[in-house]
Amino acid sequence: MPKDPAKASADKELKSLEFRLDELIEIMNHLQEENRILRDHQENLVTERAQLIEKNELARTRVESMINRLKAMETSQ
Repeated sequence: MPKDPAKASADKELKSLEFRLDELIEIMNHLQEENRILRDHQENLVTERAQLIEKNELARTRVESMINRLKAMETSQ
């Protein structure tokens, strides 16, 4: 019994759609993993930035303190 040409065409189209869907699922999985990695990296950068701001503030406070001590030494001489 020969295959119906319409059915053969529909089967071919269905296989093509299944293949494309599998490709899209693979792309989606890859993008989700990439997104997770980027979010982790961003979180690390935010943490690092906060630490650097804190260190910068501490250094600024120390420098201001040194300047004030030097000014006090100048005025006492």
